[in-house]
Amino acid sequence: MSEEAPEPGRGRQKAAAAFRTISEVAEELHIPQHVLRFWETKFPDLKPLKRGGGRRYYRPEDVALVRRIGELLYQKGYTIKGVQRLLKEGEQPAQTGELPLPRPAAAAPPRARVREALRELEEIADALRALAARHR
Repeated sequence: MSEEAPEPGRGRQKAAAAFRTISEVAEELHIPQHVLRFWETKFPDLKPLKRGGGRRYYRPEDVALVRRIGELLYQKGYTIKGVQRLLKEGEQPAQTGELPLPRPAAAAPPRARVREALRELEEIADALRALAARHR
């Protein structure tokens, strides 16, 4: 019987109510850290605590919200704008820990979805240009 030693940092389980760092959330949910930071700019309800040096600590309700956003974007096919609408119209995640999941509107025609995706990409490009201009 050969037992493998657990990888460093993986031998201990945190309590469900424990705060998690951005790297722990990224690893647990398979979402890159830069995406989590980007989502913080797009979803006002996603506000992890920030401590000295800007270190982020995600509360259990933040992790639940990140998990829900990821499901809606990656599994259900919603756009960022679509998820924003759901969050705005739905119950506050901090109150319930779970968001209602209305069925997506009858699949938008492909051109409409492409146009919406292009608008979102243009917004991202504008934000990146503004950020780059500030650092010159």
